[in-house]
Amino acid sequence: MSDGISKPEADRPRGGFLARCAGMAVRHHLAFNLLTHNILFALALLLAYLVWFEAAYRQADLSNWFVRLYLMQLPFVLIVKSIIFHWMKLFRGWWRYAGIRDVVNILIASWLFLLVAYVTVGVFFWLPRQLGKEPILKTYSQGVMLLDFLATVFLVCTARLGVRFYREELRPASADGVRRVLIIGAGNAAEALLREIHRMRTERYRVVGLVDDDPTKKGIFIHGVPVLGAVADIKRICEEEENIDEILIAVPSATQKELRRIIKTCQGTKLKFQTLPSMDALIDGRFIVSQFRKVQIDDLLGREAVKLDTDAVAKFINGRRVLVTGAGGSIGSEMCRQICLFAPAKLILLEQAENGLFDITSELRRDFPDTNIAPIICDIYDRTRVMNMFESERPDVIVHAAAHKHVPLMETNPCEAVKNNIFGTKNVADAACEFGASEFVQISTDKAVNPSSIMGATKRVAEIYTQSLNGHAGCPTQFKSVRFGNVLGSSGSVVPTFERQIRRGGPVTVTHPEMTRYFMTIPEASQLVLQAAATGAGGEIFLLDMGEPVKIVDLARDMITLSGMKVGEDIDIVFSGVRPGEKLFEELRTAGEDIVPTVHPKVKTWKHRIVEWERIQQVLDELQVLVNCSDRGKIIAVLKRLVPEYDPQNPPSGQARGLRSVGVTQK
Repeated sequence: MSDGISKPEADRPRGGFLARCAGMAVRHHLAFNLLTHNILFALALLLAYLVWFEAAYRQADLSNWFVRLYLMQLPFVLIVKSIIFHWMKLFRGWWRYAGIRDVVNILIASWLFLLVAYVTVGVFFWLPRQLGKEPILKTYSQGVMLLDFLATVFLVCTARLGVRFYREELRPASADGVRRVLIIGAGNAAEALLREIHRMRTERYRVVGLVDDDPTKKGIFIHGVPVLGAVADIKRICEEEENIDEILIAVPSATQKELRRIIKTCQGTKLKFQTLPSMDALIDGRFIVSQFRKVQIDDLLGREAVKLDTDAVAKFINGRRVLVTGAGGSIGSEMCRQICLFAPAKLILLEQAENGLFDITSELRRDFPDTNIAPIICDIYDRTRVMNMFESERPDVIVHAAAHKHVPLMETNPCEAVKNNIFGTKNVADAACEFGASEFVQISTDKAVNPSSIMGATKRVAEIYTQSLNGHAGCPTQFKSVRFGNVLGSSGSVVPTFERQIRRGGPVTVTHPEMTRYFMTIPEASQLVLQAAATGAGGEIFLLDMGEPVKIVDLARDMITLSGMKVGEDIDIVFSGVRPGEKLFEELRTAGEDIVPTVHPKVKTWKHRIVEWERIQQVLDELQVLVNCSDRGKIIAVLKRLVPEYDPQNPPSGQARGLRSVGVTQK
């Protein structure tokens, strides 16, 4: 039952006599409800007398009771029932939403009236007689009172539920743009969804059936819609029930594994997928059909929500001046959002690209108006500018997310990777030491493990430098590095690339059929970075639990399926060949004797080797000479002196050309 008494203009009936009457009823909702209920009350009392006198006195007395009894009692009945029903807020509900709660409230209101009626009889009939006086109430009938109770409940409930039944089942609906859908799930969420669909004024969905893996539900009907089978039967159902357009997943508790099973079962069906917004929306009663959203690839690859040690993170952030480098990037901007939740004294946003800095600054000032935000445009390779900024801002905590991360681009521009990833990091780390910052947290990558690319090697050098600086004479800063793999949806990553290719109609390009990567969501990665930073004592390299690796070709297939297209028919998958610097399998080193667990189950530390300070300085001096060198071989040779495990294994040129020329297509 809805307590609202206003109605959206677009949902009001238009045209025709009945429509005009309905429109007046909407505009004068309370008066219309009062009038209608009083008519029903009068009719209920009339029916009670008709039934009672027909049964008790036959035709002889039918001419005596109408004026002598019915009309004399009618004002009392109408006034008292109106007061009780108004007190129960039964005049304020929309009849089109009538339900069990309305029936219960009508029963309670009718029982209350019956109680009042009996008290009135006692006062005006029984009490005077007991006192030997003439009763004020000359006559009454307990049978009529009980019949009036039954008639009132029957008429009022029938009227309300009849309006709802007409609107949901009998009224004509426009069939324009109606989508035939199959609902996965036959529980409370599916029942709520069906009710919402039936209430829609303009028909948008025509539910063909439901599927549920509970075998006891097969063959049952929910609001007139049958349960046709289990999830494994979806393809068969789609063949039998032609022209199914969409699948609505009404299982709020579905895990990523279950969602992946549903998507794989539906591959080749050309269906589109939508899912509930959240379980919280259902519980809070905020769910409406228009809030259904498309199933995203994040839903299939994400993991359970991260449980942070909020006390430790709050102690790490609260009341401190925090600097985030690369604040306009995918990871940097999310780090800023997470940090603002813990009330820093000041958040300093450092970014080279002005557009990204403008966007994140505007967002944070809108969403966190009480946080002191300081946006600063700065290239971290500019040592003088970095030092001046540290001198003026004096940050306590540095989250260093600025880096060049695109592997193929860094292979062809190695000197830029050296400038930004090595010397940019060195400048920020040196400034942290010089100006007494307490914490320095560097965002690293799984590509720094046994690197095969310029990008991975330069990130490993940055790790080596900052870890060696930890505990160095005269440096009070605790340095920590956090490694993780790919993040879903980050700029330039595989997911937005596939999305663009699908929107263009394909083909979707995958480098190799055996290429695998680890994935996590940007918020998950950012939260775990804060967790690792808050629990470390300095000098650690933290490794985040990335879960199981995902085949990129499987990712491509799932994204094509989620788009409602068929692999090999609507969109091809073409293997383009492994690019320079890429591995088929990334390494995380999350197991072994050199891996140590932490207090958080998703964070571990790697017992890395210590590199001599003099050796680091010698290599950095040699790299400084090569910062504008175009000779890739020289840069690689110097990097290998500090990172001997660096093995630049580009794929054989014949392999890459062969895959491109054949144009291998997955069908």
